[in-house]
Amino acid sequence: MSPKAPITQDVMTIPRKLPEGKVNLVGLTRDQLRATLIEHGTPEKQAKMRTGQIWQWIYQWGVRDFALMTNLAKAYRAQLAESFVIEIPEVVTRQVSEDGTRKYLCRIAGGHEVEVVYIPEEDRGTLCISSQVGCTLTCSFCHTGTQKLVRNLTSAEIVGQVMMARDDLEEWPTPGAPKDETRLLSNIVLMGMGEPLYNFENVRDAMKIAMDPEGISLSRRRITLSTSGVVPEIARTAEEIGCLLAISFHATTDETRDVLVPINKRWNIEELLQALASYPNVSNSERITFEYVMLDGVNDSDEDAHRLINHIKRHKIPAKINLIPFNEWPGAPYKRSSNNRIRAFANIIYQAGYASPIRKTRGEDIMAACGQLKSATERARKSRKQIEAEAGLSGN
Repeated sequence: MSPKAPITQDVMTIPRKLPEGKVNLVGLTRDQLRATLIEHGTPEKQAKMRTGQIWQWIYQWGVRDFALMTNLAKAYRAQLAESFVIEIPEVVTRQVSEDGTRKYLCRIAGGHEVEVVYIPEEDRGTLCISSQVGCTLTCSFCHTGTQKLVRNLTSAEIVGQVMMARDDLEEWPTPGAPKDETRLLSNIVLMGMGEPLYNFENVRDAMKIAMDPEGISLSRRRITLSTSGVVPEIARTAEEIGCLLAISFHATTDETRDVLVPINKRWNIEELLQALASYPNVSNSERITFEYVMLDGVNDSDEDAHRLINHIKRHKIPAKINLIPFNEWPGAPYKRSSNNRIRAFANIIYQAGYASPIRKTRGEDIMAACGQLKSATERARKSRKQIEAEAGLSGN
């Protein structure tokens, strides 16, 4: 296998230069926030205390106006306002599905837009957030993947999606009020636009902020990062973030996965499975989730189900398999597997001793379902023929 196998579009992935002006405090780690305050005049002896106070106002109470930070001296609040801002992505549109799913189109620096989805369920509320504007992986079944990558999101733009959703859900607690442990937004999944592990540092810093106990305070076990298989960054994810891991697997042979998930040309199924088998802290209580989109006649045979089981058993990977009915989009080169075929596939996995839930499609009426996210700023619509050609399906 050539190490130079093409896996991404030929585009720049570095963040564009952000607007100059006042420093945005959102997205800074505690150490970065402390250093920034000192740089702008906060006495070094006070910096640790001031960092803690400001951190709580931003991430525990959701306050964006320095004037409201009442445990800081009035003169110091004015000083902060001269140098800093507290800014998160701007909501451009908000759609609510018949099933209660909310899809937000958010504007970030440079006028770019990303999509964020909130999915309410009986026992949890999950926010699906984006890590890049567009995507670099060109997975042939994914609508988001037909949009070229524009740039990585900053840590402020990533954690800002969580803050924006808490705004909309009116979930910021009131200072001094009794503590309420119920959470409308209880879980985060990095399954929106982009490949999180191609933007590792910003994703890591944003999730560390979300997990900080003096702020948004989400448990690391409430955060799941989904990757298509950026093998060198997998162990680092456990070590530096500590969240749960999901893998966009989708095929049981390299021949099929090369088409569905082109990153497989760089790190094939065997290399990926070896990385998963040695994932730090993986256990039956923190299983790796295998995401598997069900495509009619492509990857949904009984043989595929048995191969999938053999892959996982051979590498002794504690796992559950999420079966995802394909969410069709305009021009999609694939069709959804029949319900009977999906149930038969799930039953083979279940009989082998693995959980095999079939994901309930949510927000499909507002194009908010898995694989359907595609920013409204990307207006070009490709024909089915163009997409099939790019996916290597022409003539099939």
